[in-house]
Amino acid sequence: MSDTQDPPTDEPPADDQLTGEYDPEDIESKWQDHWVTEDTYAYDGDADTRFSIDTPPPTVSGNLHMGHLYQFTLQDFVARYHRMADDTVYFPFGYDDNGIASERLTERELDIRHQDFERRAFQEKCREVCATYEEEFTEDVQSLAISVDWDNTYKTIAPEVQRTSQLSFLDLYEKGREYRQRAPTIWCPDCETAISQVEQEDEDKATKFNDIAFDLVADGDGPITWDETFTISTTRPELLPACVSVFVHPDDDENQHLVGGTARVPLFGQEVPIIADERVDMETGSGLVMCCTFGDQNDIEWYQAHDLDLRLAIDESATMTEVAGDYEGMSTHEAREAIVEDLDEEGYLLESRDHDHTVQVHERCGVEVEYLVTEQWYIQMLDKKDEYLEAGREMDWFPEKMLSRYQHWIEGLEWDWCISRQRDSGIPIPVWYCEDCGEPVMAEKADLPVDPLSDDPPVSSCPECGHDELTPEEDVFDTWATSSLTPLVNAGWDWDSEAEDFAWENPELYPFDLRPQGHDIISFWLFHTVVKCYEHTGEVPFDSVMINGMVLDENREAMSKSKGNVIPPSEVLENFPVDAARYWAAGTSIGDDFPYKEGDLEAGERLLQKLWNASRLVDHLTPAERPAEPDELSAVDRWLLAELDATIDSITAKFEDYAFSKARNELRSFFWNTFCDDYLEIAKQRLSDGGDASTEYTLLTAHRTFLKLFAPFLPHITEELWERLDYSAPDADDSIHTTDWPVAGGYEADLAAGETAMEVVSALRRYKTENGLPLNADLEHVEVYGHVDGFEAAVAEAMHVETLDVFEDAPDITTEISGIDLDYSVVGPEFGSDVGAIDAGIESGDYEIDGERLVVADEFELGPDLFEVEETRTYSGEGEMTETESAVVVVR
Repeated sequence: MSDTQDPPTDEPPADDQLTGEYDPEDIESKWQDHWVTEDTYAYDGDADTRFSIDTPPPTVSGNLHMGHLYQFTLQDFVARYHRMADDTVYFPFGYDDNGIASERLTERELDIRHQDFERRAFQEKCREVCATYEEEFTEDVQSLAISVDWDNTYKTIAPEVQRTSQLSFLDLYEKGREYRQRAPTIWCPDCETAISQVEQEDEDKATKFNDIAFDLVADGDGPITWDETFTISTTRPELLPACVSVFVHPDDDENQHLVGGTARVPLFGQEVPIIADERVDMETGSGLVMCCTFGDQNDIEWYQAHDLDLRLAIDESATMTEVAGDYEGMSTHEAREAIVEDLDEEGYLLESRDHDHTVQVHERCGVEVEYLVTEQWYIQMLDKKDEYLEAGREMDWFPEKMLSRYQHWIEGLEWDWCISRQRDSGIPIPVWYCEDCGEPVMAEKADLPVDPLSDDPPVSSCPECGHDELTPEEDVFDTWATSSLTPLVNAGWDWDSEAEDFAWENPELYPFDLRPQGHDIISFWLFHTVVKCYEHTGEVPFDSVMINGMVLDENREAMSKSKGNVIPPSEVLENFPVDAARYWAAGTSIGDDFPYKEGDLEAGERLLQKLWNASRLVDHLTPAERPAEPDELSAVDRWLLAELDATIDSITAKFEDYAFSKARNELRSFFWNTFCDDYLEIAKQRLSDGGDASTEYTLLTAHRTFLKLFAPFLPHITEELWERLDYSAPDADDSIHTTDWPVAGGYEADLAAGETAMEVVSALRRYKTENGLPLNADLEHVEVYGHVDGFEAAVAEAMHVETLDVFEDAPDITTEISGIDLDYSVVGPEFGSDVGAIDAGIESGDYEIDGERLVVADEFELGPDLFEVEETRTYSGEGEMTETESAVVVVR
């Protein structure tokens, strides 16, 4: 039966409970309000078994998008399943509302700049803007039926979270895992703050590759008295004033005579040493490279390894400094153009050609990063890369392939984690500094949270030198320095002053059972959470990791506002029920990116109607008083319950493995095809002349089970049916979502025979449809060649067969080759101009099948991957033959 067909049904009487069509608009909003007001999903800390989910706090930087809908719904599948399979689920919700994202949102929303306000005043504006967005966000998430316990929510800027973040800082400092250093830093000139390695993205840009002549002052043998130049190729001529050396590869024989000499930088005149180093890329440009402080990671490594001079030509806002001489005050882009013009005028520019290359940009704003020398706070990571790799291997990864992304990120780490930011919206770093000796003075744990700009230091003078002037730290934490603590925040990790140790408010939650998140933030959120929690507790923070992919547009491009291809969930939900959107969300294997298409939404909508109509029929066919299990079950009823047992076990295993798409598809197929198309038709016939205890019990048992199995996917319609059909326990007002997950009932049957019998029923139904016969038309004589032992009566009764003969052996059927189908995508390249001859040979019948090979015209041999044989099967006996996968059916 196709998806557009409803199950066979007679119109139920008007006084039956389930009447009319399913109306998701009223039903969905009703249950969404009910679940929240009744605390249906409240966490029970005293329960015997529990499942804890470390949910990602979405960044408060805009409205809900389809990626949110997809990600939240996947998390909800987990929560709803485990709430039924276990006693309780800890499923909190957080808002990441501190840091650059919320700051830029506030600037955009209010059309202001944070530099124009005092820090505290700007922070208040951030709080107000974020509060508005968070309220809308909450309503949107609730409208998706995400079964969050709304009594367990948090904001990353809330005082209790600030306290946890500052406690983390103090603990790591005391353990020697943090340090403050003036050193080269990855810097965003647009946001005017340091950023960490993880906040960079690759971006392809078109630019100019400039060949520039450098004057040689001396070579390896000493000063030279003749004119000699060499060529440096660079995309960043604005860094010439910051040039401090030239490097040559030790294997570069042509230029080895330069090593040990000096060169003069054009336009700016500083003389720089020429040094050999293996890190030079001999394949790029001239093979000679200038080192500037700083253009990239190589420059930093060379500066540190060779103790080079420091020349800072670019400041925090990407403006040229006094080191740049005549170009001081220009932006880097302005200086680039001006320097190229002057190089050309002075005769130093040899060539300027188009060049495509990859640059590093800040993922928040898309602006190309610079490398500046600034003073920042760091967490040591590079010395423990092996431990963090092992911590990753201790967790179960779903899908397993995502572990490699985690490993590749750690293996490619080149920087410790810079956790300080030069922003206004964020959690203050709880430190003061002695004005005389620079000694840091840490806040007391009992006083947290503190803001050094407004709170007094814990001492009146420097503990190191006694100086009485202490300067507050102005920087705030990186957003991820706080978001990485969500397992500790949710489990209530805090300092116990009496015990002088850390303690837990909810120790049963840690380590968490699951971390769900997108693959795009493995290096951001997951890795940093492992680092922080591992350092604080010595344990990995979660047992399993579920990684989801991204929602793409129909052209398989990532959705983004700049591209104009974002589809807001509100637009989708104007046209489709929420349960249909959830059905769509379950349609892709976790970890895979996938395009948004409405086909799955439409299929989900049809499934809702099918479930409603089937439920109406079950309600109509069964008595109001639910029957107990009879002593004897008919063969077909026992078969259905045995098949249902197998489905329960299979669906349960798939939920445990987070294989939602496989679980959804298997459940839909069994419900739609086996239950609705086949078994319901049989049940109708068996109950048409009065009650049958076996069938009534089976119908109700299967239906209740289907509702439970569908509940994580389709929470609204299953809750509505559960209530309307009064399926709650006696004297109870239970939600289906807090009932027990189904378990197999231990039914045994000949599953193969039952499957074949259902195939026969489907074949006979198809025969009647193709021949214009009503489904209740009598068939005089049917022969079945296949294994249907025990189900003969069920087939005959369901399809109105007067005489049904069953045979184990197949009838006489003639099989003939009707054609050869070539795979021209392979045949064409392999045989070229001979393809025409091959086609002609096949057309004339001049071919033979030799084992798995096709031989044409005694000349051409084609392997099994190049062709398929098309066959026609003919029944020469009396009657019309239909074949199924396991049987042959003849209607006489």
